[in-house]
Amino acid sequence: MSRIGKMPISVPAGVDVKIDNSVVTVKGPKGTLTREFSGSLSIENKDGVISVTRPNDTKMNKSLHGLTRTLIANMVEGVTNGYSKTLEIEGVGYRAAKQGNNLVMNLGYSHQVIMSERDGITIDVPQPNRIVINGIDKQAVGQFAAEVREKRPPEPYKGKGIRYAGERIIRKEGKAGKGKK
Repeated sequence: MSRIGKMPISVPAGVDVKIDNSVVTVKGPKGTLTREFSGSLSIENKDGVISVTRPNDTKMNKSLHGLTRTLIANMVEGVTNGYSKTLEIEGVGYRAAKQGNNLVMNLGYSHQVIMSERDGITIDVPQPNRIVINGIDKQAVGQFAAEVREKRPPEPYKGKGIRYAGERIIRKEGKAGKGKK
């Protein structure tokens, strides 16, 4: 039995979970998420506790068991608290600003890099070198944060670029100078 898959998911007050065959809809104070899962697993909601069970121990059902439970738990967490990713910008002249629904970044290129907010994603720039991405869908928040980081990933020599908050960049030593004879 999957250790993660057999753990029950408790549904907090104010969250409504609707299960229609293999489609799960979670509605909460922050919004609504809907996702379709494999039809072979059974998902039940009894007395505010969601449980996922598998019919047999085939390799496919075993691999989907823990995944399905975790995805549903992330949906419940997302509509109650939401998810957030913080990015830090390091480098002289590198900065970000919010203009309307757009994130405008100066990253050392000859042009500004502009990214728009997506559905379910909000961008906040509390400081010129800090970007906070919020949303209810964990996957969408992580994907958008990765796309922002991709615009100027941190380089290993000076550490300039966009990094996740708390991310440690492995630094390299610069080119060794020629010895004098």
